[in-house]
Amino acid sequence: MKASDLRGMTLDQLGEELNSRLREQFNLRMQKGAGQLSRPDQVFKTRRDIARIQTIMNEKKRGAGDGK
Repeated sequence: MKASDLRGMTLDQLGEELNSRLREQFNLRMQKGAGQLSRPDQVFKTRRDIARIQTIMNEKKRGAGDGK
């Protein structure tokens, strides 16, 4: 997911997206542990998406999301 798409979301929407990505990360870890993970790159992409969402949420909370 692109940062520009995330910046257009509200904090509530970002929170829902974050929860979704955290669940996805958990499921991928379980698949990896069971040896059933078909696409190992998804683990890293999901981790980066989580970090991206958290960064934008912090920017919005601090008021830095308005271009200052």
